[in-house]
Amino acid sequence: MSFQEYRESFWLGVKDMLPLLSGVLPFGLITGANGIALGLSPEQVFGMTMLFFAGSAQLAAYQLIQDNAAFVVIVLTTVVINLRFAIYSATMAPTLHPLKKRYRWPLAYMLTDQSYGLCSSPERQSAGLPERVWYYFGGAIVMCSFWVMAVLLGVAVGASIPPEWSLEFSIPLAFLAMLVGTVRNRTLLLVAVASGAFAVLLRPLPLNMGFIAAVVIGVGVGHVASKLRRRGADLYE
Repeated sequence: MSFQEYRESFWLGVKDMLPLLSGVLPFGLITGANGIALGLSPEQVFGMTMLFFAGSAQLAAYQLIQDNAAFVVIVLTTVVINLRFAIYSATMAPTLHPLKKRYRWPLAYMLTDQSYGLCSSPERQSAGLPERVWYYFGGAIVMCSFWVMAVLLGVAVGASIPPEWSLEFSIPLAFLAMLVGTVRNRTLLLVAVASGAFAVLLRPLPLNMGFIAAVVIGVGVGHVASKLRRRGADLYE
C-alpha cells in the first residue's frame, strides 16, 4: 500500500478534514490557556495533551484538579468521557486490524471524533481496504497536528485572550453539533434525552459523580431499548 499508489485517497482525507479544523481551534486555545491558568507548566500541558488526546477529557481533568478532587475520581471521569473511543475502535477495527502493529498502533492513537465521523460514512465503508486506510491517515494526521498546534497556541497566547470573546462557549456548541450528527434513530434519541436529563438532575452530586451516573444510565437505557427493538417490541408507539 504505497503512498504513490493511494495518494488520491490520502489527499481526499486531508481535504475532507480541513473544514472541521475551525471547530478545533477554540478547543485548543481553551485547553492550553486553562492549563497555564491552573499553574501548570507548558511542558505539563503539552504532556497532558499527548496523553489524553481528547480536549473534553483534558478540560474535565483541569476542572477536577482545580476542585482538588481525588486522583481516582479524575481518572474515572476521564475514562468515562473517553469511553466513546471503545465504540470508535470497534468500528475502525476491520480497517486497521489487517495492518502490522508498527502501523496499526500509531493510526489507532490518532483516532479522533472527526476522523471517526468521516471514516464511518457508508461511502467510505464501501471503499476498498487500502483506500480506507489512506483516507483515514490523511484526515487523522491533519487533525492531530492541528490539535497539538492549537493547544500550544493557547499556551503561548492564552493569557492575552480577552474574556469577552467567551471562547469556552464554543465547547458545548461543538458537542451539540456532534450530538445532532450522531442521533440517527429513535434509540439514540432516547439515549441522548435520558443522559442529558439525568446529567442536569444529578449535577448537585459531589465529585462530578452526577456526570458519571448520567453516562451509566444512558448506556443502560440504550441497552434496554435495543433489546426491546430486537424482540419486535415497539417502544415508541
